[in-house]
Parts: sequence; structure tokens; C-alpha cells
Amino acid sequence: MTRPRPWVIVPGIWNSDADHWQSHWQRAEGDRAVRIAPTSWSEPDPRDWSAAIDRAVAASAEPPVLVAHSLGVLAVASWLTEHDDGRVAGAFLVAPPDPAAPGFPVAAAGFTAPTGVVRTPTTLVVSDDDPYCSAERALAMASTLGASVVRIGPLQHVNVASGVGEWPDGRRLLEEFAAAL
Repeated sequence: MTRPRPWVIVPGIWNSDADHWQSHWQRAEGDRAVRIAPTSWSEPDPRDWSAAIDRAVAASAEPPVLVAHSLGVLAVASWLTEHDDGRVAGAFLVAPPDPAAPGFPVAAAGFTAPTGVVRTPTTLVVSDDDPYCSAERALAMASTLGASVVRIGPLQHVNVASGVGEWPDGRRLLEEFAAAL
């Protein structure tokens, strides 16, 4: 049996609170999972978030799996475009927001949709009724990245407000993804 890969948790804007699935998963994994630490969660700067991902990945003893949600998906996609060099084992991306959508936070205006294919194995998890990104737009992002797609039905933005709680189904998806790397 192989040892599970470490994770780098990349939340969205305002971080993931204690009830968010990312926080539940991080607590359950202990020191196997680390969260990025940008200088600002509420006024995110893409360069700062990229540097935070860099630091978290560099601190990992082996190539981790990036586990991103919402704005974190855009941060990871951008980071991978610049750092697709084998330092991470894979990227598990959940519920991307659409930077061109009217509800996209003004404070995150520097973040953009994915711009190119990445070699790192990547899965994009798509909710069919996400208010921050249509399924069609999310599928286009996956295509741009060259990512595989898992459609999970109507789970809104896959966050606390959508009622997924600890999201055990998502945890199983992540574990299956990581086991295949």
C-alpha cells in the first residue's frame, strides 16, 4: 500500500470557514494537508496567491495534490500555466467562478479564466447549477486546461451555503483522483 499524497488546500476569496468541506478535510488529514497563506483573503492579488501556492508546494516533502475551490481554481490554473514542472502530482479543482460573470467579486478582478493546457493531471469538478459559473463555461475552462471533468449534478457552488457539509462524495472523488496519479 502506498502512502497518501500530501495536499495543498487553495480556498476561494475570504478563505474557507470552519464549516467548509476544505476545512473539514484539512482537519481530518492533519499535517498531510496545508493551506496556502496569502497576505489577503478579502482583497486577493493573483501574484500574492501564486507566491502563496509556491511556498506551500515548496514546503511539501513530495509533490502534493492541489485541492482548490472557487477563486482558488483560477489561482491554481494560473499557477500551473507558469509552473507546470512536476512539482505537483495533480490538481483537483472544484466549482470555478467565471471572471466574466456579473457576480464575480470586484476585489478579485485581477484573476482570469484559464489560458492554456497544463501537463499536470487535473480534474475539474462541475456543479450543474453553480450561480457563479454556468456548467457550459466551466466545461470550456476544463477544455482549455486539458482537464478531465466530473459533473456532480445540482450542488450550487459546492460550499457551506449549498449545504454539502463535509462533502463525503467529493472526498471520495479526490481520493480516487489521487490514487490514480
